[in-house]
Amino acid sequence: MTTNQATINKLIEMRLTTMAEGFRQQLSGHSLAQLSFEERMGILVDAEYISRKNNRLKRLIKKADFDQGYACIADINYSAGRKLKKSQIDSLATCDYIDQKHNIIIMGASGSGKSYLACAFGMEACKRYYSVKYIRLPELLSDLAVARGEGIYKKVLGQYSKPNLLILDEWMLVSLTETEARDLLEIIHSRHKRASTIFCSQFMPAGWHGKIGEATLADAILDRIVHDSHVIEIHGGEQESSMREVYGIHKQIMV
Repeated sequence: MTTNQATINKLIEMRLTTMAEGFRQQLSGHSLAQLSFEERMGILVDAEYISRKNNRLKRLIKKADFDQGYACIADINYSAGRKLKKSQIDSLATCDYIDQKHNIIIMGASGSGKSYLACAFGMEACKRYYSVKYIRLPELLSDLAVARGEGIYKKVLGQYSKPNLLILDEWMLVSLTETEARDLLEIIHSRHKRASTIFCSQFMPAGWHGKIGEATLADAILDRIVHDSHVIEIHGGEQESSMREVYGIHKQIMV
């Protein structure tokens, strides 16, 4: 075995596969022969670095489990009827709110594009290497109920407490039982001033109180949400062309 092949094997063993492939290409080609050792090494390191960053991004996006993984801030529909403020969207897309541990409340009728906008914010967070998790509130509450029965409640609770950004879709779509309200308080409390959450709801925060039920629990949950939240209200919805249709067409184009 040659010294060069042994070097390639060691790089692969250390899981520096992109660097190994780049070294192999440098050995077989002559286009880089005029470069210094430092320049050629720099090319190898840059290739490995970029590859690792790209792979990390792919893992973050996969783990986020987005409902609309094709969502993109650049493709947001700013038609006049929606009354979206581009300056606000662009500001939130920087993800400063995550560093500040603030939340986002997105309100709008069914089909207005709440989920798309939330997932677009989530994609921007992934691009900045924040951990993200998307889930519908009914599914989250079901997961916690099952976890309680299986004796792994704290473990599952931790899975929803840890992400830098948690996207809760279908927020307060239906009324909660007292047990569900208590579970929700555990989630919200564990993330309060420690992480950011995006709430997608058809209802104004004033209407959440009645959906939660028990007044003390409702006050505790709302108090931990509304004071540190940026609010986006999407006008239009089912009476206009559904954003599901608009973005559904876009999804087909992207694929």
